[in-house]
Amino acid sequence: MSLSTEQTAEVAQWVRDGATLSDVQKRINDDFKISMTYMDVRFLVDDLDLTLIDPAPKADASDVSKTPPARPAPPGEQAAPAAGAAEGTTPAVGGVRVEADAAVLIPGSIASGTVTFSDGVTGKWVVDHQGRPGFTEISQEGYRPSPEDAEAFMQELGTTLRAKGMG
Repeated sequence: MSLSTEQTAEVAQWVRDGATLSDVQKRINDDFKISMTYMDVRFLVDDLDLTLIDPAPKADASDVSKTPPARPAPPGEQAAPAAGAAEGTTPAVGGVRVEADAAVLIPGSIASGTVTFSDGVTGKWVVDHQGRPGFTEISQEGYRPSPEDAEAFMQELGTTLRAKGMG
């Protein structure tokens, strides 16, 4: 089903006002009572030669450019850690701090340590011989970290394990 000239003009205005493809699809359905697939809406926007406005970019937890780099070491010296980093720790990403134990004392584990999530909940983590991470203790019963904290934990864990020569 095609849109009238007035309807296409309205769609064009929505796009100029910053509507996403999903927004346009929903409004076509709600306002015009026309059901269109997401792909049909995509083609419509292309056919009308409209440019979608990108929303403000989301913060990328993998962007480590905000962490000051370690200073290069002069010949014969060991490099200084990045600002805020200590032995066995990694700088916090998204407010999540991961620390590795100096020695692993948990049977069946190849690495262990502690984590502090952005909301202050703490826990102990382990990585088993198959490389699977898990938790042995969490300070708040039934706690599930937010998706952002879970992603930041996995990034920090990877950085910590690579620093220990395990990644």
